[in-house]
Amino acid sequence: MSATGNAPNRVGPGAAVGVSEEMIHTVVHGFYDQVRKDPAIGPIFNRVIPEAEWPAHLAKMCDFWSSVLLMTGRFKGTPMVAHARIEGLRATHFARWLYLFHQTVEALCPPEAAVLFVAKSEMIAQSLQMGIAVARGEQPSASGRLRA
Repeated sequence: MSATGNAPNRVGPGAAVGVSEEMIHTVVHGFYDQVRKDPAIGPIFNRVIPEAEWPAHLAKMCDFWSSVLLMTGRFKGTPMVAHARIEGLRATHFARWLYLFHQTVEALCPPEAAVLFVAKSEMIAQSLQMGIAVARGEQPSASGRLRA
């Protein structure tokens, strides 16, 4: 709690550029509305996330972005493990994800917030792709050994 007894103080890179929980909610819901309809990545998301689980997934993604941009620590999960389990997930899917995400934040956020969302999304996509490659034995691990 803050010194005034209200909500906890926000910290993190998002606070400095006006990112709020409301903005995160708007971005997450707007983005996944587009993802679910997208012919390239929609089928993957809709296969992996059953219809009844979408509300929980959206809440988890709001927690994720809140943790990334406002450092709230609300997100609890293992995104690397979850993504590594998805059969057929390729770099082209991440490129499409990034394209849709960039379009969404640029349409919904002030410029400085959009730049931050984009920068973080690119780092996340790169990290996930590297982790998936290592898990699949396609890339050497940090120690230089291939993982099976």
